[in-house]
Amino acid sequence: MIPADSIKEPSTPVSLTERGKLSAEERYYVASQSELMWRKFRRHRVAFVSLFLLLGLYFIALTFEFWAPYGSLSEQGMLSAPPTHVYWTAPDGTWVGPYVRGITQKLDMATFKRIPMEDENTIYRLQFFVHGEPYRFWGLFDADLHFFGAERPGKIFLLGTDELGRDLFSRILEGSRISLTIGLVGVAISFILGCVIGGIAGYYGGFADLVISRVIEFLGSLPTTPLWMALSAIIPTNMPIMQVYFLITVILSLLSWTHLARTVRSKLLELREQDFVKAARLVGASDLRIILDHLLPGFMSYLIVSITLAIPGMILGETSLSFLGLGLRPPAVSWGVLLKGAQNVQNIVLRPWMLTPAIFVIVTVLLYNFIGDGLRDAADPYKLG
Repeated sequence: MIPADSIKEPSTPVSLTERGKLSAEERYYVASQSELMWRKFRRHRVAFVSLFLLLGLYFIALTFEFWAPYGSLSEQGMLSAPPTHVYWTAPDGTWVGPYVRGITQKLDMATFKRIPMEDENTIYRLQFFVHGEPYRFWGLFDADLHFFGAERPGKIFLLGTDELGRDLFSRILEGSRISLTIGLVGVAISFILGCVIGGIAGYYGGFADLVISRVIEFLGSLPTTPLWMALSAIIPTNMPIMQVYFLITVILSLLSWTHLARTVRSKLLELREQDFVKAARLVGASDLRIILDHLLPGFMSYLIVSITLAIPGMILGETSLSFLGLGLRPPAVSWGVLLKGAQNVQNIVLRPWMLTPAIFVIVTVLLYNFIGDGLRDAADPYKLG
């Protein structure tokens, strides 16, 4: 039998020095909820790898000027050029290393298609950490260092160019900054609105619940696409890019909080009559503390999954609006704006690389879904770690 004095109370805090002396099994029982969630999340291999890949995408988006070989608005003189082929060996088979050949374009008068012509005798080696087009990093200081590039006057277009001769790879990297961050900002706004409004309706009930429920039902009955069109039509065409970005984020947030608010309301209606809530009221806990500390953590796993699914929904919403010409407009650069160039069937047939931004959208949405699955399992209190 275990002596009574050797049993540690669960609520007794354990210092870092004491925790270092505990065995692995003992550390499991004294671990906090966040530590247990992190332990279970790491065992979800797909979600764990997806987290690092997604963080890599955000890091590249925040520092895209360094990773992009050219400026997003600079014309390289190669209109609608296909992706550049990277060679490793010379025509005679000798090893040279990564390089590109000199390229010129010839216009086919029969099909009006620009045909690239490579010069096998001209070699431009690929280099890393090269000095190229100057840029102002985060608007703080001037720089011209790029991660890779071709020897001048050679050109490299990993994903081809658009109809104006701008490097598509560089534009995709710049567009990732808007397309990826609009999901975070938009979900933060909609998450706060959903939890606060849904929490008021579910916790207090009565007249507040009646009014909020009718508002949610009214907003949910509105057709999404016509509403997007009406709201985006209000935005002036001459408005600065950052203001348009903010307004698009607000529009997407105001249309996406209702589902979360309805779920929070239903959960709080169920949990507010539990014994632990009544005990919290008896000891004098405020309503805000009861909601934040006792009720919301009770279904935190659903809230986490809701966030991870709402972010890609925001990204798809911005992409759809910009693709239809209702969201961001040039010279703003986002994945939706870049996909707008693929609306023409002729562009898809003659320039299929214009659809490349859709691949980045699909990969980002999949990464968020994988992470959501891992977080859902990690936050589930009934799932053993």
